[in-house]
Amino acid sequence: MQAVAAPAAARVEFADLGRALALGWRDFCAAPQFGILFGAIYVACGLSIWAVLRLWNIPWAILPLAVGFPLIGPFVAVGLYEVSRRLSRGERPRWGPVLAVVLGERNRQIPWMSAVIVGVFLAWLFIADVIFALFLGLGPHMRGQTLQDVLASPDGLAMLAVGSLVGAAIALVLYAITVVSLPLLLDREVDFVTAMLVSIRVVRMNPAPMLAWAALIAALMFLALLPAFLGLMVVLPVLGHASWHLYARAVAPEAGR
Repeated sequence: MQAVAAPAAARVEFADLGRALALGWRDFCAAPQFGILFGAIYVACGLSIWAVLRLWNIPWAILPLAVGFPLIGPFVAVGLYEVSRRLSRGERPRWGPVLAVVLGERNRQIPWMSAVIVGVFLAWLFIADVIFALFLGLGPHMRGQTLQDVLASPDGLAMLAVGSLVGAAIALVLYAITVVSLPLLLDREVDFVTAMLVSIRVVRMNPAPMLAWAALIAALMFLALLPAFLGLMVVLPVLGHASWHLYARAVAPEAGR
């Protein structure tokens, strides 16, 4: 890949967050079939994981999954970024070209970025299991202790508090390296390390708005998880489209664009 200058971070205002959400909703309404499909894939994955946890009789693990599951959302949203990119150009998105672009990314930089995301997600699941064992021991694993039993004990509540803090810290780090890196990789010829560094610079330059965006994403994703993951069929597509528009505001355009 030919070396190019790293894209520059730009200023983001709080008003840009609302504008990005409005544009995300507009894109979802303009091409709902794409959002529903990608959202349905995400819902199916969530329900499958929950079914496996029930089958293995470890329902307590839904807590770390509830924190960690949204971390892989940006990878699922790559198709939504492409839809928004085409709509912003005045093009009508079609299944063939959109899926071709998404599948074509498998030979570029996005798989490396997705490996980072999945690696952090798996590390979080391991850390969550260690936290569980430290506070409650290995016995509940064997006894199939229910989620209600875990949360009813003081040790269980302490585990929840510590796990939430650790999970939030991990999520914040991953957010900082991914908030604009995936749409940037889709849009421009940069490597995944450069994309992560640009993403970090965007967060450092705009700490308050970007932290507010992170909190908004976390709140909406958490609420969407509650009705059996079904809320993700709307929330995830809207956030995916909105993230594209926030990226377009947070990263300076290329010269001549």
